[in-house]
Amino acid sequence: MSRRHRWSIRTRLAVGAGLVMGLICLAASALVLLGVRQMAFGYQQERLITSTLNLANHIQEGDVPKPLTTTEPPAVQVIDPQGRIVSATPRVIGEPPIAALPQGHRYHDLRGQWRRCDVPGFPRQCMIVIGYRVHNPNGDWTVYAADDDVPWYVDVRLLGALAGTSLLLAGVMTAGTYRTVRKTLAPVDAIRAELDEISTTDLGRRVPVPPYQDEIRRMAESVNRTLDRLETLVEKQRRFASDASHDLRSPITAMRTQVEDALLHPGDTDWIQLSRTQLGSLERLEALVSDLLMLARLDAGAPSRRDRLDLSELVRGELDRRRRRVRVVPRLQGGVEVLGDRLRLARLLTNLVDNAERHAASEIVVTVKSEDGTAVLEVLDDGSGIPEEQREVVFQRFTRLAAARNRDAGGTGLGLPIAREIAEEHGGTLTVRDSPSGARFVARFPSARA
Repeated sequence: MSRRHRWSIRTRLAVGAGLVMGLICLAASALVLLGVRQMAFGYQQERLITSTLNLANHIQEGDVPKPLTTTEPPAVQVIDPQGRIVSATPRVIGEPPIAALPQGHRYHDLRGQWRRCDVPGFPRQCMIVIGYRVHNPNGDWTVYAADDDVPWYVDVRLLGALAGTSLLLAGVMTAGTYRTVRKTLAPVDAIRAELDEISTTDLGRRVPVPPYQDEIRRMAESVNRTLDRLETLVEKQRRFASDASHDLRSPITAMRTQVEDALLHPGDTDWIQLSRTQLGSLERLEALVSDLLMLARLDAGAPSRRDRLDLSELVRGELDRRRRRVRVVPRLQGGVEVLGDRLRLARLLTNLVDNAERHAASEIVVTVKSEDGTAVLEVLDDGSGIPEEQREVVFQRFTRLAAARNRDAGGTGLGLPIAREIAEEHGGTLTVRDSPSGARFVARFPSARA
């Protein structure tokens, strides 16, 4: 990994902001230099033109100073109609003409302007050259004036000022961005530090929430909601493990006690009756393990099939599979379709009917119908019913009401929780509703037709 990739976010943003400011300052400095150079070039050009026009006046009056004073531009030459240099500044005395205007009387032949780096007397020095042809009764005179060309940086002091200002602005931008980003990300560091210290044994802690209504606050709130769900899930798993171990221990302990007693008194033991007793305990263990596996799959979010099913046909097929100790009355409306997993929906129905069978006096009514765009499955028994304050308690895992324990000691306390989770997995609900007698469980699912 390169060194740049190991930089922190604040460093990368600060360096990026500094580079952007540097580029902006560079562009601004280039524009300033270009503008100032154009102004300086215009000033230099006007100075040369003024000098040549002054000499043109002297030529018209027949009074050309000889030699020219040093207050003139550094290179000035006056050439008479015969092509002789009659006057010049000291540095170009004795030198050939600075430039050569073309012969003629057109406008372009009367005036010329050049940038030259080979002016006589000024080797390897670039200069601006202005040439004028002056009419006189004695013939055409020519005046040449040259001065230093304006360099691209105009002046070293200006270049230094622009460079210093650019560096200062880039540095201020870099430092300001670093400080701003560090202050902005300080809540993130606090959230990270708190998350590093949270463990499965201390899930009650929460990350600090910044006071500002910004993205970081929303992230912190989302993290806290995630921790809430995690804490609930872990607590649920702990209770589940505790309750499961307790329910598994009970039949195992009973079986062990019976076997140990039989081994102590083998002659007095009815081995046939003991086998039947052990078989009953094994059946309860098998049912409990089966329920635990189903809950594990549901908790893990294991994907299930989504087939188009006729709910009435599914219920009819499941009710015909086994005989019940009480009469089961099906009231099945045709054409009620849902999208779901056949095996899991069958498990939901079986759990509800098994529960109703434990409490029913003589009859169970199973209804399938379509209502308000939903598929409805109802299981109603004619037992003692469920008190209203306990209608949600029965859906808690390993919960068995006193009436259930008295009627049937073989239940696992997981049938109804599994049924509700299957209903919710299919996008539906499972609740206990009012009824004239007994318990009425109502499951609702989205209709496949809708």
